[in-house]
Amino acid sequence: MSADITASDLREAGAVLAAESARFASFGWMRGTSGNLSVVLSRDPLRLAVTASGHDKGELTPADVVLVDGQGTAVGEGRPSAEAELHARVAALTGAGAVVHVHTVASVAMGHRQPGGIVFRELEMLKGVGQPAHDVEVTLPVIANSQDMKVLGDRLEAARDPRMPAVVVAGHGLYVWGADPRQARHHTEVVEWLLELELTRR
Repeated sequence: MSADITASDLREAGAVLAAESARFASFGWMRGTSGNLSVVLSRDPLRLAVTASGHDKGELTPADVVLVDGQGTAVGEGRPSAEAELHARVAALTGAGAVVHVHTVASVAMGHRQPGGIVFRELEMLKGVGQPAHDVEVTLPVIANSQDMKVLGDRLEAARDPRMPAVVVAGHGLYVWGADPRQARHHTEVVEWLLELELTRR
């Protein structure tokens, strides 16, 4: 365990992530063992609690998390999600306190349809990601997938729009972040709503 992070801290974070996972799984956004969540526990050095690999996301317990460092490497016991490195990269890059990765049909479909980015305008729901509803055009970036988390992180860093706390990974799913798990959840639900709207329009 990291010097300033106790087993109790990690278990408390695990309880939060288990509840968030159950919510997303109930929407069909984390089917089976797919998807992963994280929450930042320390900034200096960077430490995150990340959902453990290979677990049904609708049935997580507070113990089903792993502490990782700024490179996504486990600190102590457990095997984190294979994408823990990208969670750490997003947290370091954006200052986010929590990161959500879900596999939604709308994000994959729209990523295929608009590989250059998905543009939203004149929608009240944009307020849910901190943007005005009118007289603004916001693009949700779409990046090519990779099994190499450093490559994927580089693509995310190059493509991200600071006005949109999310990015679509083509053929894969959606990454969203926020200041804490609650805001990350809200951002995820809003971005998914926007994607579903665009999908039905087309």
